[in-house]
Amino acid sequence: MVGLVFLSEGLQKYLFPAIRGAGRFESIGLPAPELLGYTVGGFEVVCGVFILLGFLTRYAAFPLITIMIVAIGTTKITILADDGFWQMMHAARTDFSMLLGSIFLLIRGGGTWSFDYRLFH
Repeated sequence: MVGLVFLSEGLQKYLFPAIRGAGRFESIGLPAPELLGYTVGGFEVVCGVFILLGFLTRYAAFPLITIMIVAIGTTKITILADDGFWQMMHAARTDFSMLLGSIFLLIRGGGTWSFDYRLFH
């Protein structure tokens, strides 16, 4: 599920840059939003596919953890300050799920059905 969600979100940064990519990054005040939108989208697509295949899973999880920490820090902390804890928790439920799923994959790897398992065992 982690790989599929990141793949989908990464593709949307290319398909709908005004609302999911550069436009979104610009609206929250991140620097170089166009470059950042395509870079983040690229990492989400490539790492999402790697996780789906179970190929270099631990390496693919690391950039996704970084992306989720930045996403929570730049978009959800303002909700916490403006609207309170429960509104932030509601808005961040997918972000926290993706962060925790990515941390799990970093720790445990791809599992017995993964390419990693076949390559390294």
